[in-house]
Amino acid sequence: MKTKLILIKIIHTLIWVFFNLVIFYMLYAVIINKLDKWLWIGYGLIVLESITLLAFKFFCPLTILARKYSDSTKDNFDIYLPNWLAKHNKLIYTGIMGIILLITIYRLLD
Repeated sequence: MKTKLILIKIIHTLIWVFFNLVIFYMLYAVIINKLDKWLWIGYGLIVLESITLLAFKFFCPLTILARKYSDSTKDNFDIYLPNWLAKHNKLIYTGIMGIILLITIYRLLD
């Protein structure tokens, strides 16, 4: 059971790192006014992630799966992140995505 939870935490953390790369590329792209295909692919990936979260009532499916192997009440029981970051993850990245969207709109209207 512990091995399965560790595997889920590793996969979840790798996906988190991937989405950080996507989001920070998007932020970089809009700041330097590089509205390229990678920015739009990033938006597509974020939309897919958002649909997934909506479908699972704002929980990552990996969190739901990990719950089978842990009764921890910590926010980071399912991912290798500091607890404070796991707790505020959605709020932080929603804010960053809001900034990216606003700058994108500004760039498109400029």
